[in-house]
Amino acid sequence: MSSGRTVTEVLMAASRAAASKNKKRKTPDDDDGGGGATTTTTKTPNSNHLVMMNQPSNSNDSKPKEKETTPPSSLTINDKISSLRKKPIEFKPNSAAFWKDGEPVPFLFLARALDLIASERGRIAMTDIQCNVFRTIMATTPEDLIAAVYLSVPAIAPSHEGVELGIGEAALIKVLAEAYGGNEEHIKNQNKGLGDLGLVAKASRSSQRLLFKPSPLTIVRVLDTFRIIAKETGKDSQEKKRNHIKGLLVAAIDCEPLYLIRLLQSKMRIGSSKQTVLEALGQASVYSEKHSNTPPLEEAAKIIKQVYSVLPIYDKIVSTLLHDGIWKLPEKCTFTLGMPVRPMLAKPAIGVTEILDKFQDTEFTCEYKYDGVRAQVHYMDDGSVEIYSRNAERYTGKFPDVVNSVSRCKKPFVRSFVLDCEVVAYDHENQKILSFQMLSTRSRKGVILSDIKVQVCIFAFDILYINGQPLFQEQLKIRREHLYNSFEELPGTFQFAKGITSNDLGELHKFLETAVNNSCEGLIIKTLIRDATYEPSKRSLNWLKLKKDYMDSTGDSLDLVPIAAFHGCGKRTGVYGAFLLACYDEQNEEYQSICKMGTFNHRNSCCLEGTTENMLEELSARLRDQVIAKPKPYYQYGGAKNPDVWFEPSEVWEVKPAGLSISPVYRAAGGAVDPIKGISLRFPRFLRVREDKAPDEATTSEQVAEMYRSQKINHANNQENEEDD
Repeated sequence: MSSGRTVTEVLMAASRAAASKNKKRKTPDDDDGGGGATTTTTKTPNSNHLVMMNQPSNSNDSKPKEKETTPPSSLTINDKISSLRKKPIEFKPNSAAFWKDGEPVPFLFLARALDLIASERGRIAMTDIQCNVFRTIMATTPEDLIAAVYLSVPAIAPSHEGVELGIGEAALIKVLAEAYGGNEEHIKNQNKGLGDLGLVAKASRSSQRLLFKPSPLTIVRVLDTFRIIAKETGKDSQEKKRNHIKGLLVAAIDCEPLYLIRLLQSKMRIGSSKQTVLEALGQASVYSEKHSNTPPLEEAAKIIKQVYSVLPIYDKIVSTLLHDGIWKLPEKCTFTLGMPVRPMLAKPAIGVTEILDKFQDTEFTCEYKYDGVRAQVHYMDDGSVEIYSRNAERYTGKFPDVVNSVSRCKKPFVRSFVLDCEVVAYDHENQKILSFQMLSTRSRKGVILSDIKVQVCIFAFDILYINGQPLFQEQLKIRREHLYNSFEELPGTFQFAKGITSNDLGELHKFLETAVNNSCEGLIIKTLIRDATYEPSKRSLNWLKLKKDYMDSTGDSLDLVPIAAFHGCGKRTGVYGAFLLACYDEQNEEYQSICKMGTFNHRNSCCLEGTTENMLEELSARLRDQVIAKPKPYYQYGGAKNPDVWFEPSEVWEVKPAGLSISPVYRAAGGAVDPIKGISLRFPRFLRVREDKAPDEATTSEQVAEMYRSQKINHANNQENEEDD
């Protein structure tokens, strides 16, 4: 487009226009002349309640003004915000609004709502509050709903657009000092004490007084400013970014500085997640309709999550919800070439016998499980290519060689396609697969072909779209025929995943050994005809993974989040001596402790295998930047020995244990297999950092319980580890 606007901006503008058209309402005069009034907040005497007050506007202000909110002065903001705690079935959407219909939604409304969510621990209560927030906006200013969703996630654009704010902690400390007249060193010390730069901002703002009141912040202004910040490049860009942030901080009141800083850091620290936001959005849409019976909330949540897995664009989803309702989403929001789809995933299997039992009387195939990066490659009609990771991150700039390879290997009749494949480090000279660690040395973006030192090979195993035809509903056997007919293999550059179709026990054992000898992790087993459609984002029993360690107790590694650490001593002084790791509970949206993993050999606490001193220092340095003052309310760590430091949930580590045991100390899957106790890992070994996973994509407590049950079935002599530390 000649305007240079992104798809996100165009969709957002269209949503605002359509929402305004669909809901006729009286709007305040847009005239910027004198005689208007700005709304500010103040505290009543002897009270912590904020009340609304009107002040004359500054007619000499040269900056364009937004439509201003003029709420009734008789009600406190606290009274209105508190109503968000009500059960959605009892909530009246207009009861929480302290602005008039059609006026921009104040950022204070969202910030105070986030404070409410932060005070809750239960997933249902969090979802209810978020649902009521969205319902309030839908009832008053629906065109602002997109901005509210983005800030709640938090994000400023769809993940595949790769838009980043580019603001580090040092820059935020500097801008806080400039905005609130403080000293940078003092702010650094406060940050060390509080462990949250957002809390520092809130405290700094409360101690500062302004000569005049700036216009109140709105959620649209905040999001728009963030997007402007992300676009600043070139000379003096950092100074320009700080000035934009300063403008927001100076105008911020109450808890707004807290959430402005957290949003800028992409660390909300409230325990909510993207799944909560999606579920709440679906419920809000249901409650906006009239129902004679119980609202179908579970079905709505299922629909919106499924739609997001196929089209992860909030703008399109919100726009459709406002215009057509939740039930039209699957029809209106379908797969779009160039937009990433959440990949289908496999469940772990313990052994070949288990596979034969599960797939009895079913035709299935076994493929090598390559140890690389899962990639989704989109080839457009105009010849352009986009590559996405498993969590929809744009990888096109990371793999320019992949862009070249798929273009060379497609057959002439192929105009467009979407491939599901694994990109693997490859030694072209010796024609062999290299380790994942070799591939992880490559930069995340901006890679130049001539600078590439580690070559790659694409191993394609599925095709989701060909020449304008989506293939999600086709059986795997049909999809593979399309794949094989549409591409030519080029050894060492583009190959089909190696596989066999057999139900012979001995042959499968031999194929597994061959896969391991060829530097693969193991096998992926898939049904070919029955229940063999492609299900985005689903971890399906129709896909099973069998890793080379299948004869061990667990049969699979776990992806865990480091939530705390213990200081090292002696040789390990200066780095952490052990880490407290956690799995993720999707139902309660909390992290549950599962083991302590040491950085040196110790009973039940093995070293970070494969790490050098430098790597250990790098891990420790990264996590030192994530230290917080106290554990999150959504950390479940039970009676585990108190760690020396706690971390923000920031990264995922792949860990391989010798087995799982019932534990009176750790809280993973508590109550799932034992009425009181949780599950822990025996002798966990660090394998690698999973850069392609977000913390809330870690191994779930449900998966941990499944792994324990499978282990118990396959190892009847499993006993509780009574000496678990």
